[in-house]
Amino acid sequence: MATDINHVVLVGRLTRDAELRYSNSGTAICRFSLANSYRTKQGDTWGEDTNFFDCVMFGKRAEAVNQYLTKGTQVGVDGALRFSKWEQDGQTRSKVEVHVNEFQFLGGGRDGGGRGGGSDRSQPQYDGGDAATNDFEDDVPF
Repeated sequence: MATDINHVVLVGRLTRDAELRYSNSGTAICRFSLANSYRTKQGDTWGEDTNFFDCVMFGKRAEAVNQYLTKGTQVGVDGALRFSKWEQDGQTRSKVEVHVNEFQFLGGGRDGGGRGGGSDRSQPQYDGGDAATNDFEDDVPF
């Protein structure tokens, strides 16, 4: 029997500043949209096309990085696709989101200048773990 796989890795730029909200139970929920561009050939000319992905991150990580997720910031996300369906105004609606498990800040802002889309806040070095777990001693054997 084959095992199903639901794994997505994306690198792209944020299309807008992230939004942070809290669930009724107090869990932080950070939502952002990622634009991922690729080259396409149409006849004899090359063009660029873009896909857009809605992403959601939960918990302490969501709180920690929300303030740095500004429009134009390049990020890498690793997660799984989640499908949801609901009824609204008598019509069935649906969407697919990337539920982010791992997260990495990449390059600079829109212009590659090291900042996220015109923000004057500096980017943290973030490896996807909670900030409290990133403290370690410097007794590295090399």
